[in-house]
Amino acid sequence: MTGWKDKRKVMQRYDVTAEMYDERYAWEQKAKYKKALENVNVDGATVLDVGCGSGLFFSQVASQADMVVGVDVSRKLLLKAKEQTRAFQNAFVLQADADHLPFRDKIFEAVFAFTVLQNMPKPAQTLEELKRVVKFGGRVVVTGLKKAFPLDLFMDVLENSGLKLAAFLDDEAVNCYVAVLAA
Repeated sequence: MTGWKDKRKVMQRYDVTAEMYDERYAWEQKAKYKKALENVNVDGATVLDVGCGSGLFFSQVASQADMVVGVDVSRKLLLKAKEQTRAFQNAFVLQADADHLPFRDKIFEAVFAFTVLQNMPKPAQTLEELKRVVKFGGRVVVTGLKKAFPLDLFMDVLENSGLKLAAFLDDEAVNCYVAVLAA
């Protein structure tokens, strides 16, 4: 099974778990956010959160960023994320596929994709799409779930992206590798 069938399966899984997502994953996601934001400045930036889930990341960046846009394939998670946007005048959500983002080239200063690449049928293609929408000099932050994404495979995807590795974090307290890439 490849392509859309895989993505549909992921979408359905997240739709089913949407109601308990924050309860189950908030602490883990917030640990990733903290590590990423130690290495990326979002002050005055246009920020894209790919795979935004329930919108947990908005509270971490909206007060500093100029604008935050969250995209996700899961409609039910997006409904939760929409609730999060009510607290911020500069946060917006829309349903979109990470491999086909509905944005012009090079419009975001910072692109974040937490817990996304391991859910994609072709992670290198997804990273190429993230690279397309980040401005020159911007940052792309991606994570790779350690139990689902072997380090050598994750590093191959990063090295072949055409982006420069600015920081790589492998913290025992975080279940993911966190990579900060420079455009």
